Amino acid sequence: MENTNIRTENWQEFASRKEKEIMELKAENAELNKKIEWLMEQFRLGQQRRFGSSSEKYQSPEQLNLFNEVEATAEESIAEPELIEIERHYRKRRRSVNERLPEELPIEKIEYELPQSEQICPECGEGLHVMGKETRRELKFIPAKAVIVEHIRKIYSCRDCEKKSDHVPIVKAKMPEPVIKGSFASPEAIAHIMTQKFVMCAPLYRQEAEWKRNAILLSRQTMSNWLMKATESWLEPIYHELQKRLLAREVLHADETVLQVLHEDGKTAQSKSYMWLYRTSGDAENPIVLYEYQPDRRAERPETFLKEFKGYLHADGYSGYHDLPETIKIVGCFAHARRKWVEALKAIPSKARDGTNVQKGVAYIDKLFALERKFAEISPAERFKKRQELAKPVLDEFLAWIKSITAPPKTLIGVAAHYTLSQWKYLERYLLDGRLEISNNRAERSIKPFVIARKNFLFSNTPNGAKTSAIMFSIIETAKENGLNPFEYLTYIFKNAPNWNIRNDPEALLRLIPGSDQIPGFVRYPSSQQPLCHEWEEIG
Repeated sequence: MENTNIRTENWQEFASRKEKEIMELKAENAELNKKIEWLMEQFRLGQQRRFGSSSEKYQSPEQLNLFNEVEATAEESIAEPELIEIERHYRKRRRSVNERLPEELPIEKIEYELPQSEQICPECGEGLHVMGKETRRELKFIPAKAVIVEHIRKIYSCRDCEKKSDHVPIVKAKMPEPVIKGSFASPEAIAHIMTQKFVMCAPLYRQEAEWKRNAILLSRQTMSNWLMKATESWLEPIYHELQKRLLAREVLHADETVLQVLHEDGKTAQSKSYMWLYRTSGDAENPIVLYEYQPDRRAERPETFLKEFKGYLHADGYSGYHDLPETIKIVGCFAHARRKWVEALKAIPSKARDGTNVQKGVAYIDKLFALERKFAEISPAERFKKRQELAKPVLDEFLAWIKSITAPPKTLIGVAAHYTLSQWKYLERYLLDGRLEISNNRAERSIKPFVIARKNFLFSNTPNGAKTSAIMFSIIETAKENGLNPFEYLTYIFKNAPNWNIRNDPEALLRLIPGSDQIPGFVRYPSSQQPLCHEWEEIG
């Protein structure tokens, strides 16, 4: 009996131990399955990034349905394209090049006539007369050419005083001040170099080679000196005036991107520095775009720059913005939140996406963006009312849905859901004012020119050079936002600023600010304002 009890106890211990081992194996198996699924997500996402489209645009299953393609794409108001017959086939008539050319372009006319001896009728031998003309138009491009401009100032004296007096007055004709004293740099030359570098993304060494091909030996060191001196003397006062105006606004956007500076005290050449961007929102009549170089990404950088600012600041999810004073209310970016959901969607095989929670998350955000596109043309007051009526219910439903789903935190959908929830109080703030925007795309689009240019110049040599570059970028991008031709506008500044005493005369300085009615018309583009951006896209 005693042995039987021992055998029973041994069997129970054995069964209990095996059951525990089975449970441990199941838990280990479940954990391995999660890791495999996570690795497959990363693999599919990596494959998509490597071989797939970089666009974040996504079509719902309804959009992909080809059954009603004719009804969905038909538009009776669009006229049929004209066709011209060419032997045995037809093709669309190409749009005339005249539709793409500005009316202000000068016209050079070349007329072709028959020699007098050939103006005889081949039938009867009588003289011919002009019965009409046949015209062909071409676009002719004249490459830039360099000329030397000599400023000759005449000096006058009095002949009578020369004969009768021991003091002879000397009077000099007025001559405009140079943009850089003691230099042969002209306003046009500096404006050209600056535009080529910061608009066309041509580094100075490439420009040096181009000058050399035109038999002009102009070193990159000389060009660099020109840009530095012209910026410090004439563009920096404009930058500070623009900063005052920027901080007086009530709605701003901010963003930042990395920049490598080779020679910076206390840092290695490989360490990261940052270019910060601050700009006006869509409610500004005269947009302002300012860059600021800083050696790091600490929260005190935007706090110092925005010291005089009180209002709403659009930004991404970087925590440094959330540490700003309470007088600055951070407005989140739904484009960043959407990007997390799109990444999770791309990690799912195409055939398995329909009906998934990831697809639902993207659909919620897309619905919010679709509403914003409808509200784009109405006033801020009307937009505020429409958002409360139509967008707020979608947001409330979206929030309740996110809280209801269960997703492992390390999966892509878990990351997307966690990011959206953690940023929610900032994301929903765009409902507070009709001037606010659903995304920070306006700032991302403004920082993109710098990112593109950085791919060409790669780095700055010194912090002083980085600060100078920030000022030049600011003036150029602000000019572009206001519909000003950068080259013409910079030339206008460098011609007039040295003669207007802009550092001591505030009224003179205001005549150089974008938006001034004193800036001549030839400086402007045909169209000035960019449309309000409510789209999402891949930002490089």
